[in-house]
Amino acid sequence: MTKHFLLISFVFLFISCDKKSKVEKAVEEIPVEIKVDRFDKAFFESKPEDLASLKTEYPFFFPEDIDDKVWIDKMQNKDWRALYNEVQKKYPNFDKQATAIEELFKHLKYYFPKTITPKVYTVIAEMDYNNKAIYANDKLIISLELYLGKDVKFYQFPDYLRQNFEERQMMPDVVSSFSFRKIPAPKDKTLLSNMIFYGKELYLKDVLLPDYTDAEKIGYQPEQIIWCQENESYMWRFFIDENLLFDSDSKLNNRFINLAPFSKFYLEIDNESPGRVGQWIGWQIVRSFMKNNDVSLQDMLKMDTKELFEKSKYKPKKP
Repeated sequence: MTKHFLLISFVFLFISCDKKSKVEKAVEEIPVEIKVDRFDKAFFESKPEDLASLKTEYPFFFPEDIDDKVWIDKMQNKDWRALYNEVQKKYPNFDKQATAIEELFKHLKYYFPKTITPKVYTVIAEMDYNNKAIYANDKLIISLELYLGKDVKFYQFPDYLRQNFEERQMMPDVVSSFSFRKIPAPKDKTLLSNMIFYGKELYLKDVLLPDYTDAEKIGYQPEQIIWCQENESYMWRFFIDENLLFDSDSKLNNRFINLAPFSKFYLEIDNESPGRVGQWIGWQIVRSFMKNNDVSLQDMLKMDTKELFEKSKYKPKKP
């Protein structure tokens, strides 16, 4: 009996791996070559007298309405230079990250063949945590100062933001930026529409980042994923009982969708919960839809909330 069970398990595993490998083998064959321009080095290793040539070479980094004095001050400021030194310690070269970007864009080109391979620019920007990685067709701009590790002394941010300042968050952030070009904004402002909008983004990470954990895809700690899994049924019942799913109150986004230290049920469980649980549940709805329907990734991303939700057959898992 034991040998029979092991044989069946092996056959099942082999079939699963073979099915996966067909996609991955096709992905591997897609030619992608990433070129990286270390603008962070070019800027901070330049002298004030080099600014004019820098502006000529990188005009898109120098808005015309900003005085040259601002750039010169940044070049010479001791705090900015200390941050630059920290970035160079963490990223003396960008080879490993460039390889990860190549892998990501192979997947992107497999599912979205018209995707342009961008030139990558590494920068040290203004610590804008909402724009850590920006995909703009022929350019991919990555702010290295926000991928130094959550415990770096330069970060004056709360823990729920710092936890995503890790190198491993770089590729999920690139997918997030890419996704906003592929996922239409919701036609209405209901909580459910926003949940599913972000659920589509997170499902895109399932497809494009197959080697990443759920925690890495959404930017949670592992224990926060466990909390969501254990409380999924309870949260869903709360949304239904409070008639929140089709409510358009903008305050609901701050309670359940936007970056926050915790979600706001206005109950004792709030301090135990992670922020953005609405995104997480939207993710489970989209996963359920893709499991129960034969629809392409591209078509799913374009679907409206009502149709997707009704066909998802979503039922929260009980703990």
